[in-house]
Amino acid sequence: MKILGLDVGSKTIGVAISDAFGWTAQGLTTIHWDESNFTSADKELAEIIQMHEVEKVVVGLPKHMNGSIGERGLASMTYAEHIEETYQLPVVLWDERLTTTAAERVLLEADMSRKKRKKVIDKLAAVMILQGFLDQNSRGV
Repeated sequence: MKILGLDVGSKTIGVAISDAFGWTAQGLTTIHWDESNFTSADKELAEIIQMHEVEKVVVGLPKHMNGSIGERGLASMTYAEHIEETYQLPVVLWDERLTTTAAERVLLEADMSRKKRKKVIDKLAAVMILQGFLDQNSRGV
């Protein structure tokens, strides 16, 4: 069963996919979209879901450090509902606190230029979100 991981931002959606066994996450792409129109990413997302035979979607849920949910978290929750209704797939919200920060740190340590980091950070954050979910589930938790 392949699982799709999404890091939903206001302008881009980072996309990652699991292997068929649900062991590893690989970055796929970054979708540019208009957050005020949830359907603006539907065509690209539908193609990815069909091509990879996705059976579940994990959407990063940005929470504040105290665990509360702010504006970005609410937007991700609303988008997760849109995905569930549009594609008839189960959607899991996954706490993504610090994933973008961790992704930035990895890219800085790799000495990647700011311009290149900007192109891949959302995709790497999606990988970290999905891998966290896969690791947690592989332990039977």
